[in-house]
Amino acid sequence: MGSNQTWITEIILLGFQVNPVLEVFLFGLFLFFYSLTLMGNGVILGLIWMDSRLHSPMYFFLSHLAIIDMSYASSIVPKMLVNIMMQRKNISFVPCILQTFLYLAFAVTECTILVVMSYDRYMAICHPLQYTIIMSWRKCIGLAATCWLFSFLLSLVHIILLLKLPFCGPQKINHFFCQIMSVFKLACADTRLNQVVLFAGSVCVLVGPLCLVLLSYTHILFAILRIQSDEGRRKAFSTCSSHLCVVGLFFGSAIVMYMAPESSHSQDQRKILSLFYSLFNPMLNPLIYSLRNAEVKGALRRVLWRQRSL
Repeated sequence: MGSNQTWITEIILLGFQVNPVLEVFLFGLFLFFYSLTLMGNGVILGLIWMDSRLHSPMYFFLSHLAIIDMSYASSIVPKMLVNIMMQRKNISFVPCILQTFLYLAFAVTECTILVVMSYDRYMAICHPLQYTIIMSWRKCIGLAATCWLFSFLLSLVHIILLLKLPFCGPQKINHFFCQIMSVFKLACADTRLNQVVLFAGSVCVLVGPLCLVLLSYTHILFAILRIQSDEGRRKAFSTCSSHLCVVGLFFGSAIVMYMAPESSHSQDQRKILSLFYSLFNPMLNPLIYSLRNAEVKGALRRVLWRQRSL
């Protein structure tokens, strides 16, 4: 880096750039959605912890998904809410890079956990006799730990490459958080290597896992159609449809965001997409699992009945 280049120490997040009245409305709306995200995922975690009938591999991975969703939203939304109400919408450089790292890590972890959840359903429906042996608690813990470790290491690679760039301006990001592609624009150097690595990583954690999920559910669909019992078919469809809804919402928005050409979407459209997978998706996941999953609804009824009888 040349001697006439200086590192920026503070970044201005332009956010949504709307009038003050609408900013107040957006603050209330996003705060409500964020509260629902924490409450909904917290309820899922509480039910899994309190109800012994949910102590199974499927709900073990679902508890990790709930933790990821709360962490993912919490890495972005609180600072976004503060900036909406503040006149000066700024963030220091180091917290900005930390935010970039955390949201990347949690996003990749969600991708990998969703793949593991589809593998769990595949084993449960297609190989029920071997399920308890193959999906032992030791293997479940190993799979979950691998997801977290791989995700944080991959995100660390992106951050290391990012920090090798000289950041000498501009100081403004036309986004509501430090999204990595927006941070690239702060660099006064060629970012093609970073973009290539990011695209390759997106293929690795989006297209590859999505293909594995679709392959698993193709086998699952044929297995469900062979089930003789109507009750068995209904239960299998109920469980798997919940997971497929979550997969479709997350992978669909992420692929459009990271793999579509940048010129194909305006910056405002990218903000909406980012808002969808950073706030709306984590909020919808517990609703999808609670409304479409009979075991979760049953656990909620048992907990409420227990509390009423105390």
